[in-house]
Amino acid sequence: MQWIQKQFEDLTIQELYTILKERVDVFVVEQNCPYPEIDNYDQVSEHLYLLHKGEMVAYCRLLPHGTMYEEASIGRVLVNDKFRRQGYATDLMKKAVHVLTREWGETLVKLHAQSHLQHFYRQFGFKVTSDEYMDDGILHVDMLLNTKSEVGS
Repeated sequence: MQWIQKQFEDLTIQELYTILKERVDVFVVEQNCPYPEIDNYDQVSEHLYLLHKGEMVAYCRLLPHGTMYEEASIGRVLVNDKFRRQGYATDLMKKAVHVLTREWGETLVKLHAQSHLQHFYRQFGFKVTSDEYMDDGILHVDMLLNTKSEVGS
């Protein structure tokens, strides 16, 4: 298994194709949710993924604060269906949070989470910050990880 972390401009054509195909397979085809997958945020993102024997196991994109949201964010979180229920989503989120908080020094990290996954994200310290809302036919909530001291809050 190998973790890959690259800026958009450092991705090869094959890597970019694999990322986009995996995202479309999961978010558009599997979830039957036609939406604009190519959204002009990939160019300002860092792409984090896990490979096993050349196959993408898990993926997410990391966005710096001030791009999609005021806060840094983690998006397009997925695990290839062949590798689900083996702990890779947990590994991916731990790695993503580490990169944003330890390497980038971010203290606030936002997620636009599908509602049924909010319990999963809570284990990493994310808290729901919105009511449920419909986005592209799927219930979502906003969640925030605040690594600042919460003394007095």
